[in-house]
Amino acid sequence: MRRLVGLACVLTLAAPATASAITAEVARACDAAVAKAFPPKQIGNPAAGSAKGTAKDRREYFEKCVANNGKVDDAPAEAPKDSKPSK
Repeated sequence: MRRLVGLACVLTLAAPATASAITAEVARACDAAVAKAFPPKQIGNPAAGSAKGTAKDRREYFEKCVANNGKVDDAPAEAPKDSKPSK
């Protein structure tokens, strides 16, 4: 029984760690991008929530930004529906 527990401990410690930390620069760039894409309802009050999207949307946007190394290519905003095309 001791050998089995010992073997399990050794195998657990020998497993490679696959998670890697992001750099502070990437985190700052992504945080700024999230703040720009999802502005707060009330500035200075994080409990007020976001004017656009949900917490899940913000989290997914941040993860996408981190995956792209701090660069997020946003799709251009859609034209307002009441605007007429220019001639």
